[in-house]
Amino acid sequence: MRLSRKVPELATLVRKIVKGEGIEEWELRSGIRKRGVVRARKLFCQIAVGRMGYPGAEVARYLGVTTSAVNRLVVSEEVGDLEKYLKLF
Repeated sequence: MRLSRKVPELATLVRKIVKGEGIEEWELRSGIRKRGVVRARKLFCQIAVGRMGYPGAEVARYLGVTTSAVNRLVVSEEVGDLEKYLKLF
């Protein structure tokens, strides 16, 4: 269940992250494991699940990865640029 406050759609968050990280949306939503893409995917998961309250399963379906992959990214070491993207909302 999402938080009661209004949160942006996942598509909006994706657009901001791919623009800021200099990658394409299809890369983020694929299984590509290039360093920059993994970093952006990690940012996306940590913000969507950890800060905005989206369920890991919903984020996983959106990205086309497993729930386990999303949950591992969420609990891994936090990416330093989270605040940069949170200010955009």
